Amino acid sequence: MNYKYKVCVYAICKNEEKFVDRWMEHVNEADLIYVTDTGSSDNTVEKLKQWGAVTDSYITEPFRFDYSRNHCLELIPDDVDICVSLDLDDVIEKGWRDKLESAWIPGPTRGLYIYNWSFNPDGSAAVQYTHQRIHSRHNYRWIYPTHEILEYIGEEKEQQCFINGLVVNHFPDKQKDRSFNLPLLEIAVKENPNNDRNLHYLGREYMFDNQWEKCIETLLKYLHISYWDEERSASMRFIARAYGNLGNKIEQKKWLFKAIGETPHLREPYIELAFVAYNEKNWEELLFCTIEALRIKNKTLKYVNESFAWDFTPYDFAALAYYNLGMPQKSIPYSAKAVKLAPDNERLKINHRHYLEAAKKI
Repeated sequence: MNYKYKVCVYAICKNEEKFVDRWMEHVNEADLIYVTDTGSSDNTVEKLKQWGAVTDSYITEPFRFDYSRNHCLELIPDDVDICVSLDLDDVIEKGWRDKLESAWIPGPTRGLYIYNWSFNPDGSAAVQYTHQRIHSRHNYRWIYPTHEILEYIGEEKEQQCFINGLVVNHFPDKQKDRSFNLPLLEIAVKENPNNDRNLHYLGREYMFDNQWEKCIETLLKYLHISYWDEERSASMRFIARAYGNLGNKIEQKKWLFKAIGETPHLREPYIELAFVAYNEKNWEELLFCTIEALRIKNKTLKYVNESFAWDFTPYDFAALAYYNLGMPQKSIPYSAKAVKLAPDNERLKINHRHYLEAAKKI
């Protein structure tokens, strides 16, 4: 096929030998493939070379994603039109080149697409959002040590387009050490103390690391300077989780109600509050939260969607609420939907049969 543009896929890697074959099979629609190795001790580089990728090495201490990605980007020839940044644990769905070319009408400098970060047991997308790592060869650079982003540095206004049908799926190595994220985020905030995005990610990382007080302190700083409602709502949910783990249930619920108020169009804060209601056996509140959540039919894909808001959980909670409120007949359609979404979940199947038997006795 005669393509209009010259396209290069580029990446950084370290000890990802197990992903090379799969990755190359999906990116080989590109004209060029460049990969910078950041210190592999396995056969990653050799396998990439066997497939025809252009490779080099770049090692810096401490390691930073932005420096490494910029190094790889600088190696790409100037006559390339479109750059596609992928990690080796990403799988770009085949046929992507045609979709990219169709969307890249004269003018765009950056392309947006669907990114599936994780999956449910049935193969459906769990955590999903819009990603933006496809860009023109010039006028871009990577910034931030981790959770790095592409910054547009051109003189003209940046032009973005959405690439319909282009999907990238993430299948990470779950055994890989991710502990470097926290110190890198601390560096990022030290370098840019008033950057709301880095504060959000650092606060979230403190939550992952069970540093509850630091999580709250950092995310409160974030909320003072941020205006993005969906990310603010997520920060409020994370503050609520921190207070919950500290045993402060009042503050936990207060922050979840704040999150709902910030984004009443999102399921996530309703379902987080539903978990609290379930643990408290507050069936009225549980029913309210799940029914309100289920009124929301579509993901926005602007911020990360939590799997628990879009899997069987809301339906399971609604069924439990109706049953405990003495209305098992109303539980049945919700429990049936929950079983459909998680057919291997024995608890859901047992509950569904129980609701059917209880409804017969009314």
